[in-house]
Amino acid sequence: MKKLLATLVLAGVCGSAAAAGIHIQDQWARATVEGMKMGGAFMNIHNDNKKADFLLGGSSPVAERVEVHTHVNDNGVMRMREVKGGVPLAAGENTELKPGGYHIMFMGLKRQLKEGETVPVTLKFKHAKSQTVQIPVKNVPKPAAHNHDHGGAAHAH
Repeated sequence: MKKLLATLVLAGVCGSAAAAGIHIQDQWARATVEGMKMGGAFMNIHNDNKKADFLLGGSSPVAERVEVHTHVNDNGVMRMREVKGGVPLAAGENTELKPGGYHIMFMGLKRQLKEGETVPVTLKFKHAKSQTVQIPVKNVPKPAAHNHDHGGAAHAH
């Protein structure tokens, strides 16, 4: 019985000892339309290290540059700004990159990002080594022409 218990404890310790580092989950990029020169990507980043880190940006074959941006309130107008110094990744914490907050920007897109494809992005960190993640493209944007019926009819955009 003691051997079984020792084996189970050891298995539990080994099973929970996942490699420390930066882990990327739930990543996705917004599909673009032909001619767009910018695109966005979003993800959850878990910093399993014992010290804080920063996501500085990255690179991808689909864009001239990959930058980290956030939205700021500029006298009542929400504007995107590049994050100088990177997105903070607290030790042992999860950081969500999402629409309306921190996000990845593809600057100078070389081609359209089409729903259903996957694009490689190499993320660069201040302390951790760079890592390449595959980002699925989702969420085809609606055509630019909107029919805004302000007569009280409920509709989704």
